[in-house]
Amino acid sequence: MEISNSPSRKVWRRFRKNKLALGGLLFIIMLILMGILGYAITPDQTPNANTMHLQLTNKKPGRSFDFLIISRSKNIRQVNFFEKMLYGQEADFKSIPITSYREYQGKVYARAYIGDDEQAEETSFPLLKGSNHYNQTFWLGTDVYGRDLLSRLILGIRVSLSVGLMAVLISLFIGVSLGALAGYFGGKTDVAISWFMNVIWSLPSLLLVIAISFALGKGFWQIFIAVGLSTWVDVARLVRGQVLALKEVEFVEASKALGYSSPRIIIKHILPNIAGPILVVASANFASAILLESGLSFLGFGAQPPMASWGGMIKEHYGYIIMDAAYLAILPGLAIMLTVYAFNLLAIGLRDAFDVKSQNISV
Repeated sequence: MEISNSPSRKVWRRFRKNKLALGGLLFIIMLILMGILGYAITPDQTPNANTMHLQLTNKKPGRSFDFLIISRSKNIRQVNFFEKMLYGQEADFKSIPITSYREYQGKVYARAYIGDDEQAEETSFPLLKGSNHYNQTFWLGTDVYGRDLLSRLILGIRVSLSVGLMAVLISLFIGVSLGALAGYFGGKTDVAISWFMNVIWSLPSLLLVIAISFALGKGFWQIFIAVGLSTWVDVARLVRGQVLALKEVEFVEASKALGYSSPRIIIKHILPNIAGPILVVASANFASAILLESGLSFLGFGAQPPMASWGGMIKEHYGYIIMDAAYLAILPGLAIMLTVYAFNLLAIGLRDAFDVKSQNISV
């Protein structure tokens, strides 16, 4: 068979015809790249982008400020590029925002920034070696603690995508395993697993995740497990139905006649034929996992401060929606909406590309 006519090529040709799905995939790829680069592209490269300047609370997007370095630390370890990209670099100096700056007789005289309509008295500081001041532009403004909003939005990508990925992997492992067992063996095994699936299915996802979070405790890693344990039912129901339909076809009967073991038949012959529908539901579950993580962070059960999380950012700033700083909550909300929409578009594109409703079954 020619490579150009391979099933994967056919799927890709059908997928790229869906412009919206292709756009969603490109948006997701862009998010992944930004999440991987992390601190390498954030204006604030300190861990969790947690540099606070309370004088700069809720400053509008595009504002620039001058900063004076008032002290330096020699005990800060300088990390290499890759470690910095992953974990950030702790700042080796302390700075304050200023409105004026001058040097005189071995000292620095500066006026600290205390507000747009107020002027502080001039204060002297020791003249340090090297550059004593710098300018920083806050392209998306600052949050309620005077932190750079753009940096925290970029780092929030990591939280959402990592939770979505781990939750999907957990849900696939549990869902595929239980669904395949129920569909293939049937009988009492099917009855027991189906009963368990129906019980979990009847519970609201958010309440189930909150209950699991209570049991495991608050934290970032606990969210992986909590969200994964609440999204596996969709996968299990799909796999069960697909396996029920496939286990009666000729190639499965032939495998049984040849004496192949049940695990081999399920793993080698049945599951590869339902990879398309599984990918579709996995994409949809990715979007659901991001929404669940955002909801948990908003309620205080997700990623804990000072870790940057889109849901946590909305929690910190939702009160400003009725004020003149609504963007503080709208921007992370828009990030959640666009990311979930992109994964939903991807799921629709995969569904059409794999032709899930009318796909042909082959060995």
